[in-house]
Amino acid sequence: MALPKVCGIETEYGVISRGFDSSPIVASSVLVNAYAGAFKQSIQWDFGDETPDRDARGFALEDAFPPEVETHMANSVLTNGARYYVDHAHPEVSTPECRTATEVVLYDRAGEEIIKESMKRANALLPDRHEIITYKNNSDGKGNSYGCHENYLVCRETPFGQLATFITTHFVTRQIYCGAGKVGSEFSMEKPDAVSYQITQRADFFEEEIGLETTIRRPIINTRDEPHCDPDKYRRLHVIVGDANMSEYATYLKVGTTSIVLAMIEDGAFPSHLIIDNPVSTIRAVSRDIDMSKAIRLSNGTLKTPLEIQFLILEAAENYYQQSGLDCVSSDDFPREGENILALWRETLSNLSKGGVGSFDTIDWLAKMRLINAYQEKNDLSPNDARLKALDLQYHDMRVGKNLSERMNLRKLITQSDAETARTEPPHSTRAFFRGMCLQRWPEFVVSANWDCLIFDVGDGPLRRIPMMEPLKGTRTLTADLFSSCSTPMELILALGLEHSELTSFKVSDAF
Repeated sequence: MALPKVCGIETEYGVISRGFDSSPIVASSVLVNAYAGAFKQSIQWDFGDETPDRDARGFALEDAFPPEVETHMANSVLTNGARYYVDHAHPEVSTPECRTATEVVLYDRAGEEIIKESMKRANALLPDRHEIITYKNNSDGKGNSYGCHENYLVCRETPFGQLATFITTHFVTRQIYCGAGKVGSEFSMEKPDAVSYQITQRADFFEEEIGLETTIRRPIINTRDEPHCDPDKYRRLHVIVGDANMSEYATYLKVGTTSIVLAMIEDGAFPSHLIIDNPVSTIRAVSRDIDMSKAIRLSNGTLKTPLEIQFLILEAAENYYQQSGLDCVSSDDFPREGENILALWRETLSNLSKGGVGSFDTIDWLAKMRLINAYQEKNDLSPNDARLKALDLQYHDMRVGKNLSERMNLRKLITQSDAETARTEPPHSTRAFFRGMCLQRWPEFVVSANWDCLIFDVGDGPLRRIPMMEPLKGTRTLTADLFSSCSTPMELILALGLEHSELTSFKVSDAF
């Protein structure tokens, strides 16, 4: 039986400094510190358990370069259970652990509000005509890319090779509804004007089918085996192949369909004949086929368009739903999540089969293409005119009133009020609730935190560690009464029964 899907998104934002010279690292640090500094206690991230070089294949290649753990960068934990930090010269917001695609969209939107508030606070500290600007996009137009990474909890017993083989087909073809759109090309083997417009921003940057790296030789399937929970039971699939979306519906489909497909793979229900022959070249070919009409080759020799493949995956998902249900992608707060994902999936594919009519307000690449085409026609511009690339970037501009995606009347799933609330309040359905509530109640006692533990300094004796190895524990249902009855962190520790056998003590040097 497929595991309940705990999921989340890590979004790196593009950053520039206007009016003054500043490295992206410094600008990003100013943003994070300006936001974190507004709280009475800035909680640091605990890097003690980070293992980014652990490979799901059981080995590491000698020439592989796993991500560096940048412990020296600005790094904070927020009261909504999220993480906000500097990663590879970008401000990055990681959502808290979520149980549904709707929750992921909610906390991704909350991340946008965090970024906007960071710019407001940081720019208020700068001299006149000095400004730090952020963009929710995936490339700088100069051959460099930064990611929007997804994470999904899957069963450890599912063979990784099987998981990688089947999910690759979905990753290569799902871009037809979750691509963010892009003017030109940054693929190193072709000229920038080789393609005037393509579906996704990230396709240009993938060079391998499978691998450990995330910043060089990017693979479609990332093998980082760092579950941040019980490694004997769970695997975290770290997905680096997606775009950062301005459309909430695109994010919803991206996370929702992938959660269902992963459940199908766990239960042996994914169509075994849908295996793409050459994924690396195909992912670029799909991105450049804005008509979605070119057939791609499957490993059995069959030719199918990306749209046809997605319809076949959807039909298999609908059969899976009839036989097994979709409780694994739903929750008590969103009991019909699975059915809603399937309905939107079918509606979107049907719209795409008719040229996108009906989805111009839900699919980023279609909305952006309409914007680009209108501007190009109005001003009689060539396809490689620099103004079109500037327009592309401004679609992702996070400044209020400057973001062109706001002018495209994209459909909303999340209200502004709910996004603002989620900026400080954690989700109820995962351990993020426990983390967030501890940070709200006792920030002055929390030394550091990460995904699977909290470290307290209660004043007397050693530092106290509360392990959180189960993502589906620490929920509001399981801990609300606990928080009501405990007025101090020591009372919490005693109530959890951690005062003896399960309590781990640290020296200060070991805790960071």
